[in-house]
Amino acid sequence: MHKRFLLVLFTMFLAAPLAWAGDLVVYHFDNAAAQGLKGLRNIRNHLDTDPSAQITVVTHAEGVDLLMEGAKAANGTEFAPLVSALKARGVRFEVCEITLKNRGLSKDQFVLDADYTPSGVVRLVKLQKSGYAYIKP
Repeated sequence: MHKRFLLVLFTMFLAAPLAWAGDLVVYHFDNAAAQGLKGLRNIRNHLDTDPSAQITVVTHAEGVDLLMEGAKAANGTEFAPLVSALKARGVRFEVCEITLKNRGLSKDQFVLDADYTPSGVVRLVKLQKSGYAYIKP
């Protein structure tokens, strides 16, 4: 009985940091024109409601346009200030390097807040396997 109690106590001790950490969430953008503004607003609202959430944004295909210098929504709203504000709140923004190659783009065309991943699709899978909830705005 004493050993079982210690085992339960030890397990609770190891699991406690996971309970205190915010939710792990990945937002998937593959079309900046359709998803950009609403997706960035979703992320802002998400953090307003749950500031402890750990959010990663993965972009590929036309979704990378969201993170290009000077990119704007159809209504003229620039994405860069919204991205910078979310980056300041801990959101990580990743651009698919396969997309860069396929579209003939270079990293210097993107906002400084962007990070890069070899494959957006592979990154989405790995994040989900690591316990990230998947959201596609």
